[in-house]
Amino acid sequence: MLQSEENAAIGIGSLIIFIAMILVAGIAASVFIQTMNSLEQQALQSGQEAARDISSGLKVTQVSGYNNGSTISQIAIFLRTTAGSDYIDLTYTYISLSDTSKSVILNLSTDVYSNTVSGGLFGTLNDSNLTSTTYGLMVIRDVDSSCTSANPIINSDDLVVLLVNSTACFQGIDTRTEVTGNVVPEYGISGVISFTSPSSYINTIIELQK
Repeated sequence: MLQSEENAAIGIGSLIIFIAMILVAGIAASVFIQTMNSLEQQALQSGQEAARDISSGLKVTQVSGYNNGSTISQIAIFLRTTAGSDYIDLTYTYISLSDTSKSVILNLSTDVYSNTVSGGLFGTLNDSNLTSTTYGLMVIRDVDSSCTSANPIINSDDLVVLLVNSTACFQGIDTRTEVTGNVVPEYGISGVISFTSPSSYINTIIELQK
């Protein structure tokens, strides 16, 4: 083989190797870019979820109880969203409640709902339809009509009452009983329930937590 032919063969081999290296580098760069885009999307989604969890939530503004003559048979939990909160869907919001001897988890019963307070705080909803696993919903203020029985969503400036049949849950709440719990949304900050019932029941409606 002539020297020129040998040089040409070596040159072609080197060119093939060079082209192969470029192809491998291109594939590696494509995989790297794809991985970076995926990580960026995941980081963005995680950041949005973290921001939503921090900025959204529920606040318990008041808890009242109904004295049936011997125990507190119903409790009404006044609830609103925290300042700057995103929309909260009560369909996915549950109440965790304990009287130190028993704990219950309650989910929303859309059958026990009212968008008015026509019968008073404890006379509007029929608490006999509530069990130890369900709570009722009464809307006090809803400017944009977003909180319906089919779509119970609360947002800024909305105020609702969650009604609990404490007789079904705890056989009623006696005097000097410590009750704790949370109203837990799908995401965000939970509303806190914490009170000790009075040493005696005098009034029909008793303020338990302010």
